[in-house]
Amino acid sequence: MESNKDIVLNKDYTAWLGSLKEQIRVSQIKAAVQVNKELLHLYWNLGADIVAQQETAKWGDGFLQQLSVDLLKEFPEMRCFSYRNLRFMRQWYTTYYQFVESDIYSNDNQYSIIWKQVVSKLDKANGQQLVSQFTDIFFSVPWGHHLTIMQKCKSLDKAIFYLYKTVENNWSRAVLLNILDTNLYERHGKTISNFSRTLPEPQSDLAQQTLKDPYNFDFLTMREGYMERELEDALTANVTRFLIELGKGFAYVGRQIQMEVGDQTFFPDLLFYHLELRCYVVIELKAVAFDPAFLGQLNFYVSAIDHKMRKPMDAPTIGLLVCKTKDDVVAQYALEGYNRPLGISAFELSNLIPKEFKSALPSIEEIEQGLREE
Repeated sequence: MESNKDIVLNKDYTAWLGSLKEQIRVSQIKAAVQVNKELLHLYWNLGADIVAQQETAKWGDGFLQQLSVDLLKEFPEMRCFSYRNLRFMRQWYTTYYQFVESDIYSNDNQYSIIWKQVVSKLDKANGQQLVSQFTDIFFSVPWGHHLTIMQKCKSLDKAIFYLYKTVENNWSRAVLLNILDTNLYERHGKTISNFSRTLPEPQSDLAQQTLKDPYNFDFLTMREGYMERELEDALTANVTRFLIELGKGFAYVGRQIQMEVGDQTFFPDLLFYHLELRCYVVIELKAVAFDPAFLGQLNFYVSAIDHKMRKPMDAPTIGLLVCKTKDDVVAQYALEGYNRPLGISAFELSNLIPKEFKSALPSIEEIEQGLREE
């Protein structure tokens, strides 16, 4: 019989123990999700009861204060029954009850139409399935996230957008707060493109909803008058944040990847692969305003990647031009002359250091030289 020490060192035991730990972690997550759903249903029913009682009994907000006192006295460990939280439960119910308590996927009421429109924008390929899953999505979002969305979103379609995105991307509350500050809803799917003409459905819809305009690069700190190479360096040095801004599905392939075409060598700025679109996405950065001539270079890179790198199972490569600014009308006209899928977006960058301040800072090389001299 093996001793405890021998068992601990046994490879089969170690592997089995690792498997058990993983099962326990998964069970803990499932239990937490189930507890969250049960609490949300409790809050929902409580919100409905509060609305009904106030309508029939004509009670004012003083009733909520007394209710909070009575519930906290009976359930002191449940801080969710504070007066503030009870008011949020009432607001939460009155905001969404038309969606949750109506047959939204068969009735053509105004709430059904709003939900269907938002779902269509978010995921046209799976829209009908998602319409029938609204309550599952709704009760999968943690209570703290619901509060944040209600406080930050002034329209129903905007709130529903963030409910869906929270579940799709498994955002923590901190990430959700950051995303809300970037105005993702307003930027989502706004890229000027020719996808509807150059890509088949539903890929054209998914490609359009995948891209944004403008892109927010406020996680960078640049000097005024920065060059394109400096912007590219900064984005690749912060590739994790860049991927978050690009959105779900983007996988980083590389920068300035060498491509031999004929007797010449070319270096596209940034190359990604999108896991849902199943295609390469080549991004060209321009630290100046959009010029129609930029599309010729991007179109060439898309063509070269299709010939050199694209596999038979891959969808057509997409090109995205990201400029400092753009005129939407000029951009739309410029795209009409191209038959490969191209998109044009601008970017925002507010963290700029004046040139004179930047020049006063020592470079890494200067710091290293100073340390060597010491």
